[in-house]
Amino acid sequence: MNPTIETILRHRSIRKYENRPLTEEQIRLIVQSAQAASTSSYIQAYSIIGICDPEKKKRLAELSGNQSYVETNGHFFIFCADLYRHQVLADMEGQDISMSLESTEKFMVALIDASLAAQNAAIAAESMGLGICYIGGLRNQLEEVKALLHIPERVIPLFGLTVGYPLQEGSVKPRLPLAHIYHEDSYHSDTEQLQLQLAEYNEVIRQYYEERTNGERRDTWTGQMAHMLARPTRMYMKEFVERSG
Repeated sequence: MNPTIETILRHRSIRKYENRPLTEEQIRLIVQSAQAASTSSYIQAYSIIGICDPEKKKRLAELSGNQSYVETNGHFFIFCADLYRHQVLADMEGQDISMSLESTEKFMVALIDASLAAQNAAIAAESMGLGICYIGGLRNQLEEVKALLHIPERVIPLFGLTVGYPLQEGSVKPRLPLAHIYHEDSYHSDTEQLQLQLAEYNEVIRQYYEERTNGERRDTWTGQMAHMLARPTRMYMKEFVERSG
């Protein structure tokens, strides 16, 4: 095992940081690492917004569900699916590319490009001894986020990434067993076998929560997921995406 893999396997979300900003060099290296990620057909359909203004951080923390670590961290990055620059370049080249830009395929390309870039950024930050946490709550109120950050059409803020010097170590959550995730040659869809595997995983997760909370929590993974998914959230998203072009 090499240091890169060790860094990846040690990942855990950090939600308490020192009140200590990242240096310009750290920010630059994190963004450069993000840019080194693979990108479909060299389209580079994403942008990253770094939030330095304390008032904007505070407001984004509120919009993300009052998550304090969005406000208090070393730096807050927002990853966006971005096809705005492609509209600009089309105007430069005298081409009508609106049908392509508004296709589901290019929407997916932008999401994938941004996600690949973000994971590179996360690994780069963790390799520097920094902690990170993804912020999906940024999508709670995207109209307000767009207005706050002056985001143009054809750009969608997808998620935030808090980065900073950890004040807590955190713990690595047990992931699904390899057999759940990795399928060879074809998808393995034996329901009975899957239920047996999920029952075993439930016991691992129950023990994880019980040890972490001194017996106060005994959640299972299937129970946690079923409860969460039974309550649909952010159901405005399809209309928001369409309005964003």
